[in-house]
Amino acid sequence: MYYLTKLVNTVRVPPSRFEEPLEEVVMDILTQSLVGTFDKKLGFMIAIKNIEDIGVGKVIIGDGAAYYDVTFNALFFKPELHEIIEGEVIEITEFGAFVRIGPVDGLVHISQITDDYIDYDPKNCILVGKETKRVLKEGDKVRARIVAISTKQLPLKVNIGLTMRQPGLGKLEWIEEEKKKEKKKKEKKENKK
Repeated sequence: MYYLTKLVNTVRVPPSRFEEPLEEVVMDILTQSLVGTFDKKLGFMIAIKNIEDIGVGKVIIGDGAAYYDVTFNALFFKPELHEIIEGEVIEITEFGAFVRIGPVDGLVHISQITDDYIDYDPKNCILVGKETKRVLKEGDKVRARIVAISTKQLPLKVNIGLTMRQPGLGKLEWIEEEKKKEKKKKEKKENKK
């Protein structure tokens, strides 16, 4: 889920940047220091949307820099448990598929791809359903549900577990095939009446 959040932070502007426009310098420093970071409560900071307020600069003895209290709006991506997401398969391994969802990757374990038994084809780097012959490969677009989120500190690492073994989930092409089958079934039923 994406969130827009108002934050307040203190920004240190070094003397070498005093002649540049203050708002541009503050935006640059905030972007370099915060964008791409992860906070357990807020999630991944994707971007700083705008700066609302820059307070009066303060100088600390022994440091030639100016310190400003800054209020700004930032865009965050926070994966939520049971959230349905769409993403792209970026890697196939013998134990599953890694899916890019926003700024982070999740893993769909081989047991969570379909109800069909899945074989790994190392030569072609694909996963193939034994009965259905459905193929999952890099670049495929999928819809999945987040079933596990694990965050560990030092160094911070986020692991996301995904499933595609529920109705309406899976490779987008498979979902469309299922919709067409259901539509045909429904039409057949109505024609019999």
